[in-house]
This record gives sequence, structure tokens and C-alpha cells, in this order.
Amino acid sequence: MTKPLTGKIALVAGATRGAGRQIAVQLGAAGATVYATGRSSRAGRSELDRPETIEETAELVTAAGGEGHAVVVDHLVPEQVRDLAARIDAEQGRLDVLVNDIWGADPLVTWHEPVWKQPLDAGLRTLRLAVDTHIITSHFVLPLLIRRPGGLVVEIGDGTKAYNDVNYRLSAFYDLAKVSVNRLAFAWSHELKPHDGTAVALTPGWIRSEAMLEHFGVTEENWRDGAAKDPHFLISETPAFVGRAVAALAADEEKARWSGRSVSAGELSQVYGFTDVDGSRPDAFRYISEVVDAGKPADVTGYR
Repeated sequence: MTKPLTGKIALVAGATRGAGRQIAVQLGAAGATVYATGRSSRAGRSELDRPETIEETAELVTAAGGEGHAVVVDHLVPEQVRDLAARIDAEQGRLDVLVNDIWGADPLVTWHEPVWKQPLDAGLRTLRLAVDTHIITSHFVLPLLIRRPGGLVVEIGDGTKAYNDVNYRLSAFYDLAKVSVNRLAFAWSHELKPHDGTAVALTPGWIRSEAMLEHFGVTEENWRDGAAKDPHFLISETPAFVGRAVAALAADEEKARWSGRSVSAGELSQVYGFTDVDGSRPDAFRYISEVVDAGKPADVTGYR
């Protein structure tokens, strides 16, 4: 049976781990050829100094049923991104999906401190990693994407526009980074419209990335034990959930209805019918607004 994304070419920028890795895998599971980029490879690690590699991601894409290509790229280096676009052009002659998932700034963020107490260099690098990388990538890659009508750009952030507009995100630098990513999707939607292109800002909920599982001292098999540390952890979701959201968007012939909008994986799951790996549909940002921010006791009933 032909898969919905067979013949489609995707680039997931920032696919070494977490959401980016599973976005690449789920696109592959839907039949796409996926170029997965990142800085950590078997030849050496990025400044995050974590064990995940971009080669592993590409292998997972292929194992899922797609065709994975690993490309080591620092998206802050224009020449590297230019060469990436040239390679995709030479090998495929087209691009149908661009996912801007580059981040890698978690160790740089200082929480719960005003800007005058923040390390300035770390804060400014946070913005470069979170915003400049997405702009540099789009600058070089979008000319390839607009060759054919129907292209899709997905900006991956943290928090919908509706949520971020009224909530301070615990650090001026982090706050600005996440608001900016949502706004970039809005900007791309206007620039892509003449080319029948779609741009969407998409946020996962409380994602159980490799680093998050380590922080809670659990594995994916016993993740619910993390509720002993924070009972709201029960609303968390696997990275596959947002990956399935991207795959559903990419396969939707009417995806232009989402262009310029900011949505969550939980919201899209209600429309497209996909689930997390356990069969649930966690609606994390509704839960955060209605339960966590409201100071209510943890209870995920009706939210997943």
C-alpha cells in the first residue's frame, strides 16, 4: 500500500534527538525521504555533549519505512546551510517539507531571574540558536521548496501564540525565543502564499525527550513514576506525538487552512485522529492553562 508521503522530500533541521528525531521518524513512517540535520554525529558531539547522533536518526527513519539521510550541519553557519540546500537540490531536485526544529540552548537558559541577572553572552547565544538558525535555514532552503506548489514549513516552538501572548516564559531570552518562532511561521505564511505554500507554528506539549526522561530519573517504560517528582508529569507525551502531527499536516491536501496559525500537537490530534504511542491524545496546553496555571491538583482526566 502506498504511504501518504511516498515520493515527498522533507528536511528536518535539528533532528538529532527529542522532537526533531521523532518528526523525522514519523515522516519516514509515512513514506517520505527525510534529510535529518544536526551537529552531533558519530564523529563528534555538539556543545550539548549528549550521546544521540544524527546518523542514528537517519537509520530510524529508514527502519520506519522511509529513506533517511544524515547531514551534519551547524545552522548558524550560512555556508553549511547553503551546501545542504545544494545537496538536496542535486540529489532530489525538490523539497516538499521543511521543519525548523533547531534549538539546542537548554543548558544556556537561566530560569526565574530578571534580565539584569542573566548571563548576557548565554542569553544572546540562546537567541542565535533559537531564531537566527531558523532564518538562515529558511533563507537558503525556501527557494527549493517553492519550486512546486503545496510546500509546507513547520516552525517547532514551545507554546502556542495564544498561550505565549499572556504568559511569561520564565526568562526574557527564552520568552523572546519562543514568541519569535511563532511569529516566523506567520511571516513565512505571507511570503509563501503566492507560491501556494503553507507555514504553521507547532508546539508539542510536555515532551518526554531523552533529556527529560533523564531529568526525572525514569525511562519510557516506567515514565509514570516521574509523577512522584511532579504529579503534572502525567500529562507528558512522547516525541512521536508531535512527529505524527507533522506527518498529518504534510499529508493533508487542505493544509493551507492552517497557514499562519499557531497550534499544538494536542489540538491537531483532535482534528486528524492520530494518537500518542499509548493510544491517548494528551492536550497539554489546555491542561497547563486550566489545571497547572489555575493551581488545581494534578488530574489528567479529560485531558488525554
